[in-house]
Amino acid sequence: MAKDMTLLWAPGSPPCWRIMIALEEKNLKGYNQRILSVEKNEHKSKEVLDINPRGQVPTFKHGDKILNESLAACFYLESQFKSQGNKLIPDGAAEQALMYQRLFECFTLNQKLADLFYYIMRVPEEEKHDSTLKRHKEALIAELKLWEGYLDKAPCCMAGKTFTLADVAIFPSVAFLFRYGLCEERYPKLAAYSNGLKDRPSIKASWPPTWLDSPRENMLKDI
Repeated sequence: MAKDMTLLWAPGSPPCWRIMIALEEKNLKGYNQRILSVEKNEHKSKEVLDINPRGQVPTFKHGDKILNESLAACFYLESQFKSQGNKLIPDGAAEQALMYQRLFECFTLNQKLADLFYYIMRVPEEEKHDSTLKRHKEALIAELKLWEGYLDKAPCCMAGKTFTLADVAIFPSVAFLFRYGLCEERYPKLAAYSNGLKDRPSIKASWPPTWLDSPRENMLKDI
């Protein structure tokens, strides 16, 4: 069933990881895949540009259907394979409302993370300003405090007591934060959430291969 699916992806990319978790959750195994090196600009190759004009990863195809936005692909997989694997959208109205709220809030978390990450990584040292760096750090810290609070009532999942599309969307970003040095002692609930889901079969099976034997980074240690 998954043999007519193709995923072009980059290790450690939260958007790519979302689709991989969703595929595992829906028991869609044996899909075609290829790892692309962002460092070598392989995501700008003709192969990618032919189906994703923005030259980005992930790039996902199911037959002649193309979905290059990770959340769009996750919703598509849940919709098309609703009765297969694990249900990722709850039935109850209250549960659905919370799931959708948390899922789309992840855009804000990801943006604040990206603002800081790319400022540190891509802005030349001579062009960096302490005030700008501080502003990006404070914005991410404030956002993370919100997510800590969200886990008060259901520490294992982001939207209630069951694993949903909200977790598919959010977990890769949380894992990315800790991978790059976020202090577990400062964010104990997010750390418990991340550590609690590491052994979930879909997450374990799709864990970024480049993270398996390499040490954690420390870029976010003072966040």
